[in-house]
Amino acid sequence: MDLSTTYLGLKLKNPLVASAGPLTARVDSIRELEDGGAAAVVLHSLFEEQITHETSELDHLSTQGTESFAESLTYFPTAQDYRLEPDEYLEHIRKTKLAVDIPVIASLNGSTVGGWIDYATRLEQAGASALELNVYYVAADPSLHAPDVENRYLQILKAVKSHVKIPVAVKLGPYFSSLAAMAQRLDEGGASGLVLFNRFYQPDINLDTLEVVPDLVLSTPFEMRLPLRWVAILYGRIKGSLAATTGIATGRDVLKVLMAGADVAQLCSVLLRKSTGELTRILKDIQAWMEDREYESVEQMKGSMSQKACADPAAFERANYMKTLNSYV
Repeated sequence: MDLSTTYLGLKLKNPLVASAGPLTARVDSIRELEDGGAAAVVLHSLFEEQITHETSELDHLSTQGTESFAESLTYFPTAQDYRLEPDEYLEHIRKTKLAVDIPVIASLNGSTVGGWIDYATRLEQAGASALELNVYYVAADPSLHAPDVENRYLQILKAVKSHVKIPVAVKLGPYFSSLAAMAQRLDEGGASGLVLFNRFYQPDINLDTLEVVPDLVLSTPFEMRLPLRWVAILYGRIKGSLAATTGIATGRDVLKVLMAGADVAQLCSVLLRKSTGELTRILKDIQAWMEDREYESVEQMKGSMSQKACADPAAFERANYMKTLNSYV
């Protein structure tokens, strides 16, 4: 049985990729991920703010004016909020490349076009096999129109692509007026692949301390429905690779996103809840299911449940919407 797949032009032994998170911030846990069966890892993100601001500037942001509006300024990060500083991140790539045999994908997280993008070159020189560009941007300015937001993504992608030769994937959120059109524009703009989706993290308010506080909740299996549908819609309509992420927790989940058209499934929350050993269980479940149904390879099933052959995906989705509503008794 052949579990191999190709993602961003990289030949992988299977479709399981450990996504950016705490487990990919340490070399020892990355070794465990490889031993468990991960075919590639995406390192935790290096943020634009780490590169463009000195620590003193970040500390200044976190303290200035606290006498007047402390409840909002508490949300600004301090130097201690980052796992590794930029130079340490480069060393982390080098050490990881020496420690494992699987592809190591760096993650660069930003929201503006600027000098920080030059750092992509250093990530490539440090040995990154590919780059995941995580554009996390909330368009909170009412004067900023949809085309402006979309062009921001494309400008960042173009700038990064001009600095590196390694493959560049774009990780984006689902909140676009026309996600299919945006995906096509990124594809035409040179993205080697799309990662669907970035979660929209929402802070909470502590009523006791009157502070804005981060509140990261691990993803649930139900959240997989969103990337599942969009992978099925986009498969065959863009040239680049497709990675599904968020809510994928079992072998059956992985099988679903592969049949929808994903090249890989990125896992994080399930590994944090359980252990890196869960990768082995997921792989065994995939193999058992494929053997039972006489599938010989991942490529054989990939995209078999997509909407590639659907002449009007929008009509299909609306019909499914109505059917779902009427199914509840």
